[in-house]
Amino acid sequence: MRSVVRAALLLGAALVLSACASGGSRLTSARAAADTTAIPTTTVATPTKRSYIGPNGLPIETGPFLAAATTTALGGIVHGIQCEPMAQLAYASYAHLQVYVDGRSRALPGGIGLVDQQPQLTPAGIFYSAGTCMYWLHTRAADGLIEAQSPVRRHFTLGDFFAIWRQPLSGRQVAGATGRVTATVNGRRWTGDPREIPLREHADIELAVGRPAPRPRPVNWQATSF
Repeated sequence: MRSVVRAALLLGAALVLSACASGGSRLTSARAAADTTAIPTTTVATPTKRSYIGPNGLPIETGPFLAAATTTALGGIVHGIQCEPMAQLAYASYAHLQVYVDGRSRALPGGIGLVDQQPQLTPAGIFYSAGTCMYWLHTRAADGLIEAQSPVRRHFTLGDFFAIWRQPLSGRQVAGATGRVTATVNGRRWTGDPREIPLREHADIELAVGRPAPRPRPVNWQATSF
């Protein structure tokens, strides 16, 4: 993994030099990509200091990661969800998760649900693939996008995703953050168990641990290809 990150850093530097010669817009993208190499998914405390549009067309989330992506289950079946060697696209839906702790943004790392994460540097930042297998629920970038891609249509929940991530989720805890959890889905208050929140197509899910609970901010899905 160290060799992969080192290679990504070298590639990021090359992109910056190339952009200097070819124009300002490419320079901005290359700098954004180089910045993301300083945010390894194995580090929980490293903050994303600024947001910009990532490889999925969504803003990269800011703040320290909730937990490392490498806590993902290592290939076993979780809640009936399997880990496949390639993406399963018979059924696909995409939801977004934003978490706040004491009013401050916390980022969801890329690579959740991917066993043997393989970071790939793109002009818009780091995008992850799986070296071994990927669960039907996973993240590809640190933008909060939860991808559901499975060989069968089924009901996925936020609890399924956190189980694959091997992180706790309840009305009093989100990963390592503890306190009263306020949940909203598409701008409306969710009063039930947050583990039961459905990962429906274009669901905007926000979890606020503690106080204050920021006002929900809708995702601009039209700016993406999902």
